[in-house]
Amino acid sequence: MRPVPDPVLPGQQSVWAYPRPAIAERCTARIRIEHRGVVVADSVSAIRTLETTHPPSYYIPPADIAPGVLRAASGSSYCEWKGWASYWDVVVGDVELRKVAWSYPEPTRAFALLGDHVAFYAAPFDRCSVDGETVRPQPGGFYGGWITADLAGPFKGVPGSTGW
Repeated sequence: MRPVPDPVLPGQQSVWAYPRPAIAERCTARIRIEHRGVVVADSVSAIRTLETTHPPSYYIPPADIAPGVLRAASGSSYCEWKGWASYWDVVVGDVELRKVAWSYPEPTRAFALLGDHVAFYAAPFDRCSVDGETVRPQPGGFYGGWITADLAGPFKGVPGSTGW
């Protein structure tokens, strides 16, 4: 059963109006990730992906990620639009966050912008923000979207959303 999109309040956009198939586009918002007093990433050159029912995921260029925090992790997954994803652990001091980031080393042609960029799940970190606003992580354990106040849902990942 397809849910009814939430009302769109002034200043919001509905994720139900996002495209399908998904797209990637340049983003000038300031994307920042902090954990245990360390700035893991800080970028105004991210790429965001938009897909129906999903809040945006933000892919950060390597130059904007703190040196030495990423470590290749095992496993992969496949996206019908982006291709094969590789996973990353993040190490901050003596804290190791396993498989909290992903990238597409050889994205499909339509997602070539993602190239060497890395996306991060919001939930494991002390703070992830878009233009200074602390985000909420997309529901569920698989999807990596970042929810901000300017988005109306409901969002893929809530119980019962498998068939959306």
